[in-house]
Amino acid sequence: MTASPIWHPFTQHGLREPIPLVTHAQGAALYTQDGRRIIDAISSWWVTTHGHAHPRIAAAIADQAQQLDQIIFAGWTHEPAETLAAGLTAMMPAELTRVFFSDSGSTSVEVALKMALGYWLHRGEPRHRIVVLEHSYHGDTIGAMSVGARGVFNRAYAPLLFDVATLPFPAAPHEQATLDALEAECRAGAAAFIVEPLLLGAGGMLIYSPATLAEMARICRRHGTLFIADEVMTGWGRTGTLLACEQAGVVPDLLCLSKGLTGGAVPLAVTMASEPVYAAHYGPERERMFFHSSSYTANPIACAAANANLAIWRDEPVLARIADLAHRHAKRLAALAGATNPRQLGTITAFEIGSTEGYLSTRAPRLLAHFRDRDILLRPLGNTLYVMPPYCIDDTDLDTIYAAIADVLVR
Repeated sequence: MTASPIWHPFTQHGLREPIPLVTHAQGAALYTQDGRRIIDAISSWWVTTHGHAHPRIAAAIADQAQQLDQIIFAGWTHEPAETLAAGLTAMMPAELTRVFFSDSGSTSVEVALKMALGYWLHRGEPRHRIVVLEHSYHGDTIGAMSVGARGVFNRAYAPLLFDVATLPFPAAPHEQATLDALEAECRAGAAAFIVEPLLLGAGGMLIYSPATLAEMARICRRHGTLFIADEVMTGWGRTGTLLACEQAGVVPDLLCLSKGLTGGAVPLAVTMASEPVYAAHYGPERERMFFHSSSYTANPIACAAANANLAIWRDEPVLARIADLAHRHAKRLAALAGATNPRQLGTITAFEIGSTEGYLSTRAPRLLAHFRDRDILLRPLGNTLYVMPPYCIDDTDLDTIYAAIADVLVR
């Protein structure tokens, strides 16, 4: 067979690792061309919430594709987008009154950063500094990389990245150092603080407390610094609540959502903004408009999928399923022997194998192969292993995942 011309993301093709061809998926499983059933233990990179090929979402996509597939969104609108915006403003905190559509988690972050800087420009106040957390990850576009951790991920693009203020990660019991550093940056006139609430994903599934998140938000409020919550991964129930911010009683000025927004079926993102942020861009002057868009902004098919997802959240006991999955995770995590720093937040469990070696750990390819050979999709972050399956996963598949992990730990 001729080699594929595809250049895959986060893949070193020079290692010649096998790349399975997936033909279809259902629930918590993927099926390959050679007849294998693969347990999707990471929700296909954190996106699939209710399960693959969910009938309500699939039906909404099929129906919408026969009515309106695509339309320019600059100066035009359509019913799926209007319905989705109304549904989101009803479901999310009341202070988030405006919905701006984009295509991915990275672009939702780009939008939030641009809105924050536009807010200060139009107010006539010279604030430009963005504050971030150590080890954070917000995407792979230029602005999103700029507010993420610097390292092997973006070393080649360093000349393009803008400077930010980086706070130490608020690991217990050293949270005060983070809070003091944030206080100093906000007092100096920081424009915005962007954070992954409660859990830093690609940085190693690092967890910090709701009390710390709440205090960081209070510091920002005290100094007028805009608070941006990147809930692209943590939203839609992953941490046990609809939004991670709920656990801290925090309402951000700007909220980034994607991944589970459509149940993981198709790409879509939103940045939700408070009324003051919108008002700063509002007026008769055309130069005050928000200059951001893409060709597929608010694609009707994607909006229809998101509307089906919202209907599932409204009509079905999603939070009860999440609580049950979290309980089943906890029992299995407690039974693991040999895991370093085992931890859990909602439907996510994580731990390290051996010492911290970073993303390019030589152990990672061996771990990837171990799970692939056992028909499990697990993708370690260096020597950090995590489990984040769709909410529909059953006990048999969970047992298979944790048994394969236990095999690694005893070696």
